[in-house]
Amino acid sequence: MLSTKDLVFKKRLARKLIKRYIGLYIIEKVISTNTITLMLPTLVRIHSVINVSQIVRYREPVKRQKIEKTNQ
Repeated sequence: MLSTKDLVFKKRLARKLIKRYIGLYIIEKVISTNTITLMLPTLVRIHSVINVSQIVRYREPVKRQKIEKTNQ
């Protein structure tokens, strides 16, 4: 999952209303120990080479964990 901390969005939503992480993207290539290339859809208008500090591993929710529902 990709962190939205340093991303700029067209819609100027309040920072607290934006999700912390977006997507489940596949790692295409490991360039170095701190840089990777992601397979991003064409709608995401950022460069595909990302620093590892911006990536978080997706973890399945635990049983009986409350899941946020979005209206998207």
